[in-house]
Amino acid sequence: MRYALIALAFCCLPTKAQPGRKWITTWVASVHGPYPVGNASAQPDLRLVFPTPETGAHDQTFRLMVQPDLWSGRMRLRFSNAFGTRPVTLDGVFAGLQWSAAAVLAGTNRPVRFGGKPGVTISPGAWVWSDAVALPFVRNPVQPELAGRRLAVSFHVAGDSGPMTWHAKALTTSYVTAPGAGSKGQAGDESAFPFSTTSWYFLDAVDVMAPAATRVVVALGDSITDGTASTLNGDDRWPNALARRLHATYGNRIVVVNAGIGGNQVAGPAEYSAQKPFAGGPSATQRLERDVLSLSGVSAVIWLEGINDFSRNADAEVDAVEAGMKEVVGRIRARLNGVKVIGATVVSALGSTNAAHGSPAEDRKRQQLNEFIRNSGLFDGVADFDRATLDPTTGGLRREFVPDSTTGGAGDKLHPNRAGYLAMAMSIDLSLLR
Repeated sequence: MRYALIALAFCCLPTKAQPGRKWITTWVASVHGPYPVGNASAQPDLRLVFPTPETGAHDQTFRLMVQPDLWSGRMRLRFSNAFGTRPVTLDGVFAGLQWSAAAVLAGTNRPVRFGGKPGVTISPGAWVWSDAVALPFVRNPVQPELAGRRLAVSFHVAGDSGPMTWHAKALTTSYVTAPGAGSKGQAGDESAFPFSTTSWYFLDAVDVMAPAATRVVVALGDSITDGTASTLNGDDRWPNALARRLHATYGNRIVVVNAGIGGNQVAGPAEYSAQKPFAGGPSATQRLERDVLSLSGVSAVIWLEGINDFSRNADAEVDAVEAGMKEVVGRIRARLNGVKVIGATVVSALGSTNAAHGSPAEDRKRQQLNEFIRNSGLFDGVADFDRATLDPTTGGLRREFVPDSTTGGAGDKLHPNRAGYLAMAMSIDLSLLR
């Protein structure tokens, strides 16, 4: 192997914080898989890009577009092989400012190292942090021209990756070279990246160096947090809209990151692995360490889940979901001193056209769980998304929240559209997150 094998499941190459500053997580993609298991939205045909899931990527370069909620002149990247079955070697890693499409703005593309080396081999089940990388184009973290811009993270997969750890529902366009194209991350132009994807692969977190008082809010959830039926490349999931509200009120003192996975459940499935995957990813109880507890600077969690536990595919009892919530909240509080955990009520799916949802029995369970979230005292506060989106005359979503923003279709009466996500974000009492 070209690089030292990372054998530990939780590997971080330490980079010391500066006085009065600390690492905080500014972007997250909760991983699952392996590819193609998952619930992607608006995905192009990838048969020419990844001919076989068993081989995965073959000697090709990814250019992933991600949106940091806070920029800084010092950044580090986390890569995951959580659901791989063989070691994966990444090299030719670069980070720069997206210009447009797959092109990187001239002069911004910076090499990324791992323990001073240009690449790293990550064992199955492991993740690894890069060294800190300086981004000279970030002159001032609050410079307004960077707000909403995307970071272009490029990396080369040496040889075959094998089954790929990924995040299916990025709802953001990224780019990939053809198989066998080699290492192209250093090139700023787009000529080597003819293929597009609406998913993220291997990269699962970005940290920046920020003032020590900066707070990180994790939005933990399922497809309604992941953004199904919001606008492709529109950044209008409810966590995005909440982040903009918080920045308008508190500046860059609070960051929001999205730890949603489409189809996710609180308590199920009982077993999840690369050999036995599930489209909705590992349960919240199983993925908590990687997707919340291991992140940097977490001070609050807003948790919206439960509807998939009650679907026809799972049909869990309410007390099992409540028990899962108690377990997760207890583990968060045991690990993160002073953290606030906000429970979000589950929005209606009554009458959904989705085959797994929409029954009166599911809705009764949903209402029972919402009473628990509102009144059990488990949570430090409540984000009442149900009240913000419910049509009391039908018991389903309000009519204006149903049409699908991503594909322009009729909507499924399960996932709120852009307008619904905005209403959810606007309903949150910001004082809960101060």
